This record gives sequence, C-alpha cells and structure tokens, in this order.
Amino acid sequence: MDEQGWVTEEVNPATAAIDTLSARQIVELINAEDAKVAPAVARELDAIAAAVEAIVERLGRGGRLIYVGAGTSGRLGILDAAECPPTFNTPPGQVVALIAGGSEAMSRAVEEAEDDEAQGRADVAALDAGPDDVVVGISASGHTPYVLGAVAEARARGAFTIGLTCNRPSPLGRMVDLEIAPIVGPEAIAGSTRMKAGTAQKMVLNMLSTASMILLGKTYGNLMVDVVATNAKLRARAVRIVALATGLGRGEARALLERCDGEAKTAIVAGLAGVSPEEARRRLARTGGRVRQALEGHRGHRD
Repeated sequence: MDEQGWVTEEVNPATAAIDTLSARQIVELINAEDAKVAPAVARELDAIAAAVEAIVERLGRGGRLIYVGAGTSGRLGILDAAECPPTFNTPPGQVVALIAGGSEAMSRAVEEAEDDEAQGRADVAALDAGPDDVVVGISASGHTPYVLGAVAEARARGAFTIGLTCNRPSPLGRMVDLEIAPIVGPEAIAGSTRMKAGTAQKMVLNMLSTASMILLGKTYGNLMVDVVATNAKLRARAVRIVALATGLGRGEARALLERCDGEAKTAIVAGLAGVSPEEARRRLARTGGRVRQALEGHRGHRD
C-alpha cells in the first residue's frame, strides 16, 4: 500500500540534520518533538471519554477489554493488559491482549506477522469475542492488516470496536465504532513510530484502563485500593493506602490489614465504619466493591 500521505511515515524537517548534532542537541530535538504528544492526546479527550463509557458498560456486564496490535502497538497493549490484575485486581481474562506473531513477538520483532490479516481474524475468533466485549485495534498507521482483520472479525461478532491510530483518515478509523486519533506528526526518525506515536498510544491506553477501573470502583479517591499485595513493595503499599484512607498509623493499619486477610478495601471500610471484616465485605458486595458507597452514612470517609 502506498505510504504517501501517512503522517507517521513523513520526514520531519526539524530533525533532517539530526545526525550532525551533539548528544545534547539530539536529545533536545527529541524532547521538543515529544512535547507535541500531550496536546495531540488532549484533542482526543472527547473520544477517549466515550471509549471509557463503552468499556465500563461492557465490563460491568461481564465483558472483556481486548487489545489488538502488532509490533510496538501490540507490546503496549500487552503491557497495559498485564498491569491491570496487580493494579486493580481484575479477574483473569477481563483485560487481554493479542499481538501479531504471538508470544514470540513480545520480545523479538516478527515484522512479517503484521501483514497477516487472516491471523488477526482467527485470533479474535479464538477468543470468541462478542457483543459484551470491546476490541481496541492499535495501529500507529491505521493500515496494519493484522489489526484490520482482527477488528473486522470483532465487528462481525457484534463487539464494540475502537481504533487507536496516529493517522486520520485511515482504514482502521473508517471501520471502527469509535476512532481515537492523536496526530503527533512526523517522528524525529522518519517512520520510527515507537517514539511519539508509541508515547501517544501509551498515554491513551493508560486513560482507557485507568478511567474505566476508577468508574468500576477500583479506587477510593486516588488510592489504589484494589491492589494485589503479591510482593514486599506491594504489601508496603497496601499498608500505606490503608493508613492514608483511615488516618491510622502504619502499625495500626498493618494490623487492621492482617485482620482483613490483606484486603485493602475491606480494611478501609472496617476501619472507617467501625465494623467487622465480615460486615465490611458484605457492604462492599452490596455496592459492587465501591468503597465510597459502602461508607455512605458514616463520618470520616473522604467526601
């Protein structure tokens, strides 16, 4: 396919002589280009918010958030999906990611795999995607055949489809239910979309998953109350979260957390409402795990 007109493949005149510069000058130029990313993402906030609403609706009824990409785009999807369970205690399989070339492509470039449209279809079919799912196709160019095949299959199965690309118009943008297209302009190194385009994609994916989890009750204020304490750092974080939420000292927070089997949400509700861990769990069950609602009517919680 002709790449002429793809913003992500254009030559950047600001960096045309970058190979003649000192290390300091090179990083200054790259930094100047990176400064264009956040404003480009900001121009897409309405679309990102609409995407979050679609994700929350479907996750709330038991669906999945499925990322699909190739190369850097695919690895960013895998990264975001992998971080949801430890950060937000998401159930296994609720946030998943597909990458062209499979697991081998996570650590080694498998460039030819991105051209396999049929495999994209097959991978989505293997997940049995359906109307309760959201499929996010991630492609800097918006032309990646693997992603286009995956999104076409998702649409045929009734899934809600989102396209995350850095070109407009693009085949991906035209075929999805909702397009998110932060236009970051030509890369510092022509066509190296792991740079600005990758940064923009990472920012958007952060927003999609984080905002969705906030609306699903995975935080209390800005505290990560569904954190899964699987190592020393996360256990210390859980103690700090309980201490911050309840106003207890670290020692008291640690003891409360232990009584609540390491469940930060349970500890916060038990501590602030003055109830047993069992009653705290019942309240959280009634409110879908939302700490603020479980504390309604009790003084001391964050207004």
